[in-house]
Amino acid sequence: MTAPAAGGQATHNMQGIAVPASSVNPPLFFAKTRRHTLKEKAVSFASSLTGGSQNQDVFELRKSDILASVMVKFSGTLVVTGGTTNVSMRWPYDLLRAKFTANGASNVINAGGSQLKVREVMKRGDFNDRGVSQSLRGATVNQGSLASAAESWGVGAGASAIAAGSYNVELYWIVPVAEDEIDLSGGVFLATSTADLTLSLDWLPMNQLFSGGSATNVALTGTTTVVSKKFSIPIGTDGEIVIPDLSVFHSIISTRSTDIQNGKNEIRVLGQGGGKSLLRSWFQVWSGAGTAASPLAMNATNFGEQAWRYGNNETPDVFPDGQYLRELNERHFCCDIGGQWGFGCHDFASELEFRDAVDMSTTSDLRLLVDIPAGVSLTTPAIEYVTETIYTAGAAA
Repeated sequence: MTAPAAGGQATHNMQGIAVPASSVNPPLFFAKTRRHTLKEKAVSFASSLTGGSQNQDVFELRKSDILASVMVKFSGTLVVTGGTTNVSMRWPYDLLRAKFTANGASNVINAGGSQLKVREVMKRGDFNDRGVSQSLRGATVNQGSLASAAESWGVGAGASAIAAGSYNVELYWIVPVAEDEIDLSGGVFLATSTADLTLSLDWLPMNQLFSGGSATNVALTGTTTVVSKKFSIPIGTDGEIVIPDLSVFHSIISTRSTDIQNGKNEIRVLGQGGGKSLLRSWFQVWSGAGTAASPLAMNATNFGEQAWRYGNNETPDVFPDGQYLRELNERHFCCDIGGQWGFGCHDFASELEFRDAVDMSTTSDLRLLVDIPAGVSLTTPAIEYVTETIYTAGAAA
């Protein structure tokens, strides 16, 4: 939409920011822009099981260029002293939860670390974890860990009775501000003093990641570094700035629900509304109390029919069981996201980009159908699901 600006120049509203309409020229922008990778800030981190926790770091990113993504890198040391220490399946990636707001749109991204890790794998079919050895539940796995070779977990996820000692930890997460770094759909325009962008990093307390006897102490120290990937804004032949179409936001939102049990569950997807297109939704079912909670592996034993539904009873896709969905996801993403971490994904964007995206204004009452056979033992179960959407700047988040 355009409107006259001061001096009679028409403007285009993009993500709450008014820019000259004549500046929107995607072909010229992509011909002239340059990628910039910049360290925004590094801060110290310190958290322990017995001595308190570091709960949140907040970063306001520099106001320049067009933001495509943010990498969060943690480098540090895990020190275990005394007692018998067990490791939660939340370790290591759910140590972090990332929240992102931009130009008046709150809750653009709000997702756990493992959910962001699997999204990176799902988006990039050339990125996989095959051949990378990691320890899950005391066993060495060479695929399905979501890890890269450059990372170090320090101790294995779900490990029991880890030995006292000092362990190196190297972790990273990508916060995908733009849906795609080629066309920059959802990228954020920052080259104005009115731009407002905040990245909040919430850290899970150590007592939700580790457990053990009263003498146990677990301390995690290190440095958190935030690195941005941005694209410069070139100048056109008439002296005007040149930008791509940034009229949409890219959103990734995680929701947790305890309304799940054995049998056929219909989980209503939150955040539906006009102007939104659903690109994919992925989920895990967790079972167990406290640090003993673990995601159910996506297979035919733990999961029956998997589907999605809208309206009264419209069910476009039905997968026979969890094993079928697991195999289909591995074919799409070149990674076994369901075997170890129990992720299942309904994907509408990987193969045909936006052609099969679900219009959330016409598919009313969208639900995830999750069937858990009666023989599966559940303890305080919960489902955690993520919706990835593209929506116009005026639509509610």
